[in-house]
Amino acid sequence: MTSRSLLRLTMAGAVASGAVLLASVLPAGASTTTASTVRTVPVRLLALNDFHGHLEPPTGSSGRMVDENGKTVDAGGAAYVAGRMKALTDANTIAVAQGDLIGATPLISAAYHDEPSVEFLGKLGLKVAAVGNHEFDEGYAELRRIMKGGCHPVDGCSPAGEWKGAQFDYVGANVLFKNPSEKSDALSALGSSDRIKKLLAGWGVPALPPVSIQWKNGVPIGFIGLVTQTTPNIVTSEGIKDLKFVDEVKAANVASKLLKLVGVKAQVVLMHEGDQVTAGQSPDACSAVPGAGNRIATQVDPEIDLVLSGHSHQAYKCVVKDPAGQDRLYSQGGSFGRVITQVDLQVNTRSRDIVRSSVVADNHVVTRTDADPDIETFVKEWKDRVAPVANRPVGKITTGITNEAGPTGESPLGDLIADAQLAATKTGGNAQLALMNPGGVRLPLSFLGSPAGEGDGVVTYGEAFAVQPFNNLMQVVTLTGAQLKTVLEQQFTGGPNNQAFTKILQPSANFTYTYTQSAAWGSKVSNMKIDGVPVTDTQSIRVAANNFLVGGGDAFLAFKDGTDLWSGPLDIDAFVDYLGQNNPVAPPATNRITVLP
Repeated sequence: MTSRSLLRLTMAGAVASGAVLLASVLPAGASTTTASTVRTVPVRLLALNDFHGHLEPPTGSSGRMVDENGKTVDAGGAAYVAGRMKALTDANTIAVAQGDLIGATPLISAAYHDEPSVEFLGKLGLKVAAVGNHEFDEGYAELRRIMKGGCHPVDGCSPAGEWKGAQFDYVGANVLFKNPSEKSDALSALGSSDRIKKLLAGWGVPALPPVSIQWKNGVPIGFIGLVTQTTPNIVTSEGIKDLKFVDEVKAANVASKLLKLVGVKAQVVLMHEGDQVTAGQSPDACSAVPGAGNRIATQVDPEIDLVLSGHSHQAYKCVVKDPAGQDRLYSQGGSFGRVITQVDLQVNTRSRDIVRSSVVADNHVVTRTDADPDIETFVKEWKDRVAPVANRPVGKITTGITNEAGPTGESPLGDLIADAQLAATKTGGNAQLALMNPGGVRLPLSFLGSPAGEGDGVVTYGEAFAVQPFNNLMQVVTLTGAQLKTVLEQQFTGGPNNQAFTKILQPSANFTYTYTQSAAWGSKVSNMKIDGVPVTDTQSIRVAANNFLVGGGDAFLAFKDGTDLWSGPLDIDAFVDYLGQNNPVAPPATNRITVLP
């Protein structure tokens, strides 16, 4: 390999190429150092996570953030993110991200398969991003297209023309092909190093580049991408049927060894996994309650210098111990473009490793001041393009309808959507009840939120779409009463489904039941009734849900035991039709579930 060559990590069938530069390879203009000239050089990381296509400033609670002074402020919006990034960027800066940049997005982005958001991130100067679970919402093939370019295979090109592909590297070290033998020719693309071939051949064939190397001030920084291994439980299974998502720690350690083999010692994990926090804390507080994110941050190889996280939509800044007992930064920057994480560090030019004691981090709340005018124009162009669809009134509400869960686990908006789904599936699918996953209800309906200006309580298509932006298909399956009870038991932690945390399905109004908090898993649910009639274990019941749930999503695996599958309209169409047919709509009472101690 010559001094200017690249070791290509392009996998056959992989989405993009990740280029690893050998430590002996210097970029143009770099210089060597000797023992007598050892020094450090500065590097600044600016990190963004869980942007979810919020080109326009997010509304309601999704657009507010507690700042460093404990004050709640309006935050987020692409133009403001760009303005703040520009102010924080210097000659030492590498912009990075921790996944869920796309997927579950507002209509301005989703209508064009998130090409506007990915284009914005390129304009922002992003260099490398971990994939998040939502990057797989439309499947692996669509993620390939987003990364590599080309028009959508069904909807064609957007108004902007043929998609050119992402201007940054997507990485995911723990995303592998299930059947490596079918892709065995990928290993021949790894270059001439037998050590690298042996390492990856014993690990598997990556479906995505596991790492990206970025040079700054004459030193290489290696970025390792990780996505939550629970991804198969929280995305539609068909789109990832050829993939497996392996343990994040094991994958990070393999990627770290790969970087070390090519001489890259300054290593950063970009991780789409994180922890919950104590509410109301400063974004610079270490308020994270140790969970899945902390496990990874404390267990990955000591060679890894810092861990930037995502997924849980929280803001925190912690220092944890690595397996060698050394301090390691572990942080996250909220969601929806409301926080930018700044990390300043020094790299020893002789060892090319990060000086851990030099690492300083700061979570900057993106207040709505100093908008970037070019990005304002960019967002307006896309807003104008989608406006005829987004601003179409579809109904009215009598007051705001929240998606925040009450004591029973129900939310008024979740229950309303379940009612809409039952109405849409009764005739063709003979549905008897409907269940809606709470994670699919993304935003509340605001009484004063109409961008079309028709007056208080008007709901536009764009607002309805923002509530449930996944374009899932409504389906109906037959379950026995016993199987339905198992589905409901799978709402709770414990049991064989490994539910990460309690997820209460939102029921249609004609379905009621009781759960007992103190009861053992498998015995929590009782007194199920449809239209007031008790459900028996042996009776057949037609249950409506979106295709994500029917496919076993959110660890509701008992749905996969359903028979006589029927497919109906898109969930957004069911919701829009219901709003129009029941105009105006009032928030339903959340009294369908009874909770006992």
